[in-house]
Amino acid sequence: MTKSSVSKLALAASLMAGVQFTPAHAETVPAAPVAEPAPAAPDASPVDDDAGQTIVVTGKATRSATALPGTEMQKILPGISPLKAIATLPGVLYITADPWGYNEQNAQIFIHGFNAQQLGYTMDGLPLGDQSYGNYNGLAPQRAVISENVGRVVVSTGAGDLATASNSNLGGTVETYSSDPLKTFGVQAAQTVGSYSTSRSFVRIDSGTFGNGNTAYVSAARQDARAWDFNGKQGGYQVNAKFVHDDRIGKLTAYFDYNDMTQPNEDATVFFKPSAGGTATAVQLYTPYTKPFFYPDFTTYRTSYLSAQGNSPTAVGSNYRNYYSDAQRTDFLGYLRYDAHLSSNVTWSTTGYYHHNDGVGVVAGPLGQSITTIQPYLDPGYASLPANCRFGANSNGVAPAACTARTAAQQRAAGAALLAATGGSGLVTRTTEYRIDRGGVISAINATFGAHTIEFGGWFEHNSTTQWRRWYGVDVTNPNASTPYIRPLEVAQPLFTQYQGEARINQLQLHLQDTWQATDRLLLQAGFKTSAQWADGRFPVQPVLGSLSGLTGGLPQGRIDTLRWFLPSAGATYDLTRNEQLYFNVQKNLRQYQAYLAGGGGPWFTGSQAAFDAFAQEGKPESSWTYEGGVRSHRSFDGLLSGLEAQVNYYHVVFNNRLLAISTNPGGIAGGGITGGTSILVNVGAVHTDGVDAAFTLHFGRTFTLYNAASYNLSKYQSDYTSTASGIGAATGTCIGGYLVTAGVVPTCGKQLPGTPKWMNKTVATLAQGPFEAQVIGDFVGQRFATFTNDASVSSYFLTSLRLAAKVPDGRLPLRKLEVSLNVTNLLDKKGVSTLSVGSATNSWSAYPIAPRQWFLTVSAAY
Repeated sequence: MTKSSVSKLALAASLMAGVQFTPAHAETVPAAPVAEPAPAAPDASPVDDDAGQTIVVTGKATRSATALPGTEMQKILPGISPLKAIATLPGVLYITADPWGYNEQNAQIFIHGFNAQQLGYTMDGLPLGDQSYGNYNGLAPQRAVISENVGRVVVSTGAGDLATASNSNLGGTVETYSSDPLKTFGVQAAQTVGSYSTSRSFVRIDSGTFGNGNTAYVSAARQDARAWDFNGKQGGYQVNAKFVHDDRIGKLTAYFDYNDMTQPNEDATVFFKPSAGGTATAVQLYTPYTKPFFYPDFTTYRTSYLSAQGNSPTAVGSNYRNYYSDAQRTDFLGYLRYDAHLSSNVTWSTTGYYHHNDGVGVVAGPLGQSITTIQPYLDPGYASLPANCRFGANSNGVAPAACTARTAAQQRAAGAALLAATGGSGLVTRTTEYRIDRGGVISAINATFGAHTIEFGGWFEHNSTTQWRRWYGVDVTNPNASTPYIRPLEVAQPLFTQYQGEARINQLQLHLQDTWQATDRLLLQAGFKTSAQWADGRFPVQPVLGSLSGLTGGLPQGRIDTLRWFLPSAGATYDLTRNEQLYFNVQKNLRQYQAYLAGGGGPWFTGSQAAFDAFAQEGKPESSWTYEGGVRSHRSFDGLLSGLEAQVNYYHVVFNNRLLAISTNPGGIAGGGITGGTSILVNVGAVHTDGVDAAFTLHFGRTFTLYNAASYNLSKYQSDYTSTASGIGAATGTCIGGYLVTAGVVPTCGKQLPGTPKWMNKTVATLAQGPFEAQVIGDFVGQRFATFTNDASVSSYFLTSLRLAAKVPDGRLPLRKLEVSLNVTNLLDKKGVSTLSVGSATNSWSAYPIAPRQWFLTVSAAY
């Protein structure tokens, strides 16, 4: 590796990139970074070894923002998700069930106290939505671009650039960029094998330059792996193609992505902690470390685990086991971009894009657990049946003690009829089926006039999205028609569609920014953006009364329009010396209401039209003021210690109108019962956050690098709130203290935001000697509170991973690259809580386990 490439890598710590994988020598931070248009040009190909060792400064120098190259991603684990790759950065927490970070059901990300749905995400400047599991406005980065084709990932941990096409970025942003085609013909291939029958194949063919400034590539990936605690297959196919025409008058880029994937989902374990002086039952204390599915052992599940009526064992309570659960998604994503060089100092970039998604989330499990939804639809006498005779959860065919209108025999007969109506197996399948059709335009003009660079741009998107909640029987005579790899609607008609939600959403965002190089040392940046959303949600199919908890009539319908003209931003950098730089940034952001019509945290899934109308007329979207500042330093030395890079970053956030969606049916899968329920959407007032990130890298010659980053985050509610008020609820302005809910007042004032740790620490140690490289990563995540009142918490954990690699020296083979690498995740095989699902004020929560140690061997070559 050249000294130049090594020195560029050192810049990561000085900008809080936080992932130094190779020894480095410091490089001067530019006094006048180049401002990037919204759809910034991607980095070089990930197989360009020199480019792969470079971490570049983005144009967002007044913010804490850095770029992680795709080659460094692949060192963490070949095929890794961009979101999983940034987990080594200070202030970033990303956890999920699988080592690649692909599983979206239990994926969780926090950046400076903001969760996934409060951050912004783009790919080549295209909006990727808010990363909700049941996504209605985007897709995950790994579904938008094959991991090996990622050129770089840019992370802004404080506040994103004004041009970021996102309506959810209250906090930071994660921008993924695909690599451009190589200018010379080339073929790349990689094969990974490993634990739990893992097989991942990747191939890419670059055309090289042809015609007049044309380049292109096409690539494909195939992944197949078994879940670590049950027989579920993670897999799918993905195809990328990219074409670039570049000449003196402009650059034309065309990109296409196809992704078809299936993810086996894990079930969370539900935990219960009694209040002080209280007790817990044996059922509440039953908390298995894992809840593996039975699939494909259909016979054992229905005859040995379920009762004859399809009820799960009473002794396990909420921690019953399902037959299987999975997420199936198919995406088509494409864009056409033209960067026009109007003059030597004016560039106009315009992108048109389109995204189509269809998908389904499936759960097949005990009929009894779903009986409160099944009975209103399939029991012909339900409407006239007294409420005390209707079956309760996990009680199909069981007569409630208070029921006098039916005898026990009649109740058993009614349960048997429901069993027969759902296929006779004792199982039932619930789906959430998705469709997204969205298209938009992103455009920006960037002009330089002397010391000023002016950028003016906008983003418009129209999104048509539909969600269906459907229920299917499981035929006892044909169990092969109910598997995690079949979409139920393709093989059978649903028993019924419980509800169907349709939303039409228009987004508009404009921004104006001036970057002024006031002096040789002082750079000033100021601007503002507007954010507007026009969202109309309707339910062509309404649920039958009694089938959805918390619903007093029909699901609410209507339109909410939100417009904020002025969301300002200002920042500066100042070069104290050749080696030290100060920076600060102040910015206001807004998160538009979620127009997701199958649950989630939006007004369209509250329990009444009156609650929805209250938000439409009186509600305020979440907003935040982010203040961040820090100092960067880089030094070179003679001797054993050859270099030091460091940065300290302080941030303060005022988060107003924090919305909390409280499920009316907690427990069960991922913290919500399988039968679902509406949400009580509560405005809990303000959350104030103060935090510090500190990172340093030590370089010992060209062979050893030690990186460490510590993060402290204190995010506290500023008030208690009441969940008994009608409409939007209210922050009470009180601080009653303690943990007990009193007269509907939840004592959150002064409590830490649950799910986000106060302390995190990341360590990367790299030893490179000739063609060999060894790398150890350590990840410490501190204690996390598991309820809104902080009456329960989960313990801290420290995980390590290992990489060993050997590369054939250049010139030995007729190949550009040949490398063998071994990656081991969770090296010490630690147990504990990974993803934490918070849904209750006190006493209970859900959690997923840490995956065990796994190994992966990769052979990669390039010609």
